[in-house]
Amino acid sequence: MAIAKKDQIRALLKSIETGEPGPIAVVNEEKYIQHNPQTHEGSEGLAALFQRLSKTSPSVNIVRAFEDGDFVFAHTEYNFSRRNIGFEVFRFENGQAVEHWDNIQERLGPNQSGHTMVDGPIAAVDHELTENNRALVRSFIETILLGGQLDRLTDYINDSNYIEHNPRLGDGVDTLRLELEAMYKDSKRIDYHHIHRILAEGNFVLCIGEGDFDGIHSAFYDLFRVAEGKLVEHWDTTEKIALRKEWKNNNGKF
Repeated sequence: MAIAKKDQIRALLKSIETGEPGPIAVVNEEKYIQHNPQTHEGSEGLAALFQRLSKTSPSVNIVRAFEDGDFVFAHTEYNFSRRNIGFEVFRFENGQAVEHWDNIQERLGPNQSGHTMVDGPIAAVDHELTENNRALVRSFIETILLGGQLDRLTDYINDSNYIEHNPRLGDGVDTLRLELEAMYKDSKRIDYHHIHRILAEGNFVLCIGEGDFDGIHSAFYDLFRVAEGKLVEHWDTTEKIALRKEWKNNNGKF
């Protein structure tokens, strides 16, 4: 039986911790396109890189992983010199990973509701609703975060059971509404500019977006859990996008 793409990526990411060379075979290094602006492309083979990293006693926890056609997206927790939370996205072609994006943020929290940046359900359900859930998240981002129509917030958010994992916030639609109102009053402290990609498996949907956070050009990765046609849980990472002159490859963040 063929190994699922997401399980191959789980093994690949875990090999950062173990140094095990076998999982690297999932990557076609001749075609591999790296979108982390801070990472050199082709300067060091992945097997050698991961073996070197493994000697620093890193900790790698793949919290949840999902598949969407040729894409795998994973929610991860790393402990190298510090604890970070990340989203990793891989594109497959002819059975191998050929392209990679990520978004990393220092682990903070727990938040005021006691949630960490990674706890909560991990398994996708409602696979038959994948496209409905993808459309729901796209409409939410376009209507609320891009369009500013806060009066429609409860069209998308479950107003009686909304769980928030952002370390600055807490549970409930009222808390989210206050944050969004402050955002728009404060010259859009979080200014969402553009949706680049929306990936989904069942009731989990990841939106990859771009904008400004406190005036700094940033990438926004927002993961939502959907239930009964409403958004009921949210995780995210925000990462500053390096200035173009600081990039170590020419592929761009997105």
